[in-house]
Amino acid sequence: MNYIGSKLSLLEFLDKSINKVVDKNCNTFCDLFAGTGVVGIYFKKKGYRIIANDIQYYSYVLNRHYIGNHKELTFSKLLTEIPRLKKAKIRNRKKIVCDYLSSLKGKKGFIYNNYCLSGTRDKEIQRQYFSDENGMKCDAIRQKIEDWKKENLISNDEYYFLIATLIETIDKYANTASVYGAFLKKLKKTAQNSLVLKPVELIINDKDHKVFNDDINNIVEKVSGDILYLDPPYNHRQYATNYHLLETIAKYDNPKIYGKTGLRDYKNQKSLYCSRTQVKNAFKDLILKAKAKYIFLSYNNEGLMTLDDIREIMSLR
Repeated sequence: MNYIGSKLSLLEFLDKSINKVVDKNCNTFCDLFAGTGVVGIYFKKKGYRIIANDIQYYSYVLNRHYIGNHKELTFSKLLTEIPRLKKAKIRNRKKIVCDYLSSLKGKKGFIYNNYCLSGTRDKEIQRQYFSDENGMKCDAIRQKIEDWKKENLISNDEYYFLIATLIETIDKYANTASVYGAFLKKLKKTAQNSLVLKPVELIINDKDHKVFNDDINNIVEKVSGDILYLDPPYNHRQYATNYHLLETIAKYDNPKIYGKTGLRDYKNQKSLYCSRTQVKNAFKDLILKAKAKYIFLSYNNEGLMTLDDIREIMSLR
């Protein structure tokens, strides 16, 4: 997934940098500005127990699957609705369920009615974040997943796998240049393709991982680990505005929206790390409350905090 500040290309660098410092008895890795989870995923595969957190719900969904799920998913309560599952091997069932959802007839739901051209044609503001077909397909899939959850036909693990799959998939068909702060006037080529769910990766192991959806300064003193990795926002851009549509698809809560881009209210998700006047105090509070042997920070040299600010605060430990 295309994500601002992603550390995907820096994973080996992070691994080498961290392992130059830590001792061999480190087993728990805390990734509390988790984003899409790429750092946590990498260290989960390395054998660490992961504690992940992010204030954005779509991020929580991704991490709840990638980090939280660590056993095979059976979808055993869907055998009647999807007969193909009965004869399928357990490891193949994820794809069969995704294929079933991909085949659903589209519905004119919240996404179509607010973020597709035909759905907004008679409204004050016309939006084209997705093609009409993919907007309706997204609504149909999201509603079916929620119905299954309410009817107790899927477990929590299966639910988050399916929502994570939808988020990862729909992002590939979005009619944007990158983030959801704007949409393109004409449908680009990838946005014209028909949405097909591709199951997201399931990382199986025997560790008991934990995933939270909270402000990091609230959660940091409630968890403890050997390694704490911090990757905060470094400028004024709020992630809540750049990925608001993924938040709405994840929650599917029919929020009140406003403006040209159809923003949802995000006052409870504003990050202090995006505020020049508040970032130092927030970071100091975080560092002093953290319960970890080792603390590592990724930060941009053009960030709101200076190197001197960072050195001053981290030297308190």
